[in-house]
Amino acid sequence: MTRSHSIAVLPGDGIGPEVVACALDVLDAAEQRFGFTTERSELAAGANHYLATGELFDAVEPLLRDEDAILFGSMGDPRVTPGILERGFILEMRQRFQQAANVRPVRLYPGVPTPIAGLTPERCEMVIVRENTEGAYVGRGSTVHAGTPHAVAMQESLNTRAGIERVVDFSFRLALGRRRRLTLCHKTNILVAAGQLWQQVVADVGERYPEVEVDYVHVDAMCFHLPLTPERFDVVVTDNLFGDIITDLGAVIQGGLGVATSANLNLDGSAPSMFEAIHGSAPDIAGSGRANPAGAILSLALMLGHLGEGDAARAVEAATVEVLGGLPALAGEEMGLSTSQIGSRIAEIVREGRADTALVPDSLLGVLASLEPSRL
Repeated sequence: MTRSHSIAVLPGDGIGPEVVACALDVLDAAEQRFGFTTERSELAAGANHYLATGELFDAVEPLLRDEDAILFGSMGDPRVTPGILERGFILEMRQRFQQAANVRPVRLYPGVPTPIAGLTPERCEMVIVRENTEGAYVGRGSTVHAGTPHAVAMQESLNTRAGIERVVDFSFRLALGRRRRLTLCHKTNILVAAGQLWQQVVADVGERYPEVEVDYVHVDAMCFHLPLTPERFDVVVTDNLFGDIITDLGAVIQGGLGVATSANLNLDGSAPSMFEAIHGSAPDIAGSGRANPAGAILSLALMLGHLGEGDAARAVEAATVEVLGGLPALAGEEMGLSTSQIGSRIAEIVREGRADTALVPDSLLGVLASLEPSRL
């Protein structure tokens, strides 16, 4: 019986439709090569849709809830006031679908340039797990005396034991399939109340995983250690705000936003997980063919791993790595190939079975296995 998966596709804004189109071409190739099928529903969402209809996440939630996974492009446009799309769509999706863990591999691939002198792929291979539904992103805020010299702004950060525990437990299980090291990243010497709660949860959950070595790093120290000694880290777990910052630093180390990707995971199977490149909509280059689709295609690889299509996931990642390693540069006109040409070349390698999975680090297998629904 042919395996089939139901996929919702949200191309979004700016370069989103271009890079998602490349990912779908690669998905076509993977289906042909590995013998599964997908049923795809493409939905309008983002700035253009909001400006035309005023609709945000409420409009598409019923259409998304029963899907197996969501492939997301990008969202954002200078015509829309900052915060409307982010809070009204992206944060709403994370909350309502309880996408509790944001998982971002930080992996320097062979042949991909990095600004860190002397850094090799063997030294840079980790996964950062960011708590995705709490912290400063959901705490309420208020302002009084706005627009005057006496203006006061207050912003809360919300941390619950239940929210922390589910993402910490996932991180320990992820570490079990890798090098068995877990690092908590926080700021316990200043954010004492929240920091103590995170530390206590890590200590308590860690008792269930005695095979995993536990470490702690302040977030400011992490910004020093991450570029200089990335080999120190295997699985890093952190809160929502800190995770947003250090994963972007990780993206720079691994070659830029164009090659970085992420999964937003629902951990109990009650709603779909969402997969996306971490770059923005980049409206200034939309339609120019200068966007690197690698991040979107690598998000497809994560999605395939999550759906249990591990062989296809490895082939997609390996093909992407092969093409990336042959580009003179990873962004803009200097890439040597257009957005669609990069996507076509990756799809061809997958379709013809020429993907060299030796290019993919062995520890990726632990990531993929941990993302499969049967292991969540």
